[in-house]
Amino acid sequence: MNTRNYQYGICGVYCGQCPNGNGRVKMMAGELKRLVDTVRYNWVKDVVKSFDFDEFRKGLEWLSDSQCPSCRNGGGAPCENRKCASRKSLQSCLLCDDYLTCKNTEYQRDVYPFVVDNYNRVKQVGFEKHLEEEEERTKAGIDLMGHLERRCCKVVKLEDK
Repeated sequence: MNTRNYQYGICGVYCGQCPNGNGRVKMMAGELKRLVDTVRYNWVKDVVKSFDFDEFRKGLEWLSDSQCPSCRNGGGAPCENRKCASRKSLQSCLLCDDYLTCKNTEYQRDVYPFVVDNYNRVKQVGFEKHLEEEEERTKAGIDLMGHLERRCCKVVKLEDK
């Protein structure tokens, strides 16, 4: 199995579509840090006592200097998926027949239900072809933001002024 240099998570999520894995968070945090520094917002700490500007700035610094290298390279959240896949000598949980019932992939199936489609697609076309398709979707602008926004921001209202 080749798997070139695809940005895939062992758990079945394609990291190249994740804003932390594809560098979008890093880029946007860096841009916000630059804007905050350029406009000199540090005066806020003397006016708004409930807002810790220095901690906010440190957070932007951290976010703009980091990017998830993917779990295959030691990044991502700690999880049992890596250990389990390694024990089974699998490159991805998507290659495991227990994927749909495994307790280790329960989180992914709950938070990212499309991984079930990924699992089924791997069964149809194979892992390498699935990764090629996910890479093409990434190049076409598909990312996890739409899914995460629908999941986390149930109602969005814009107020008229």
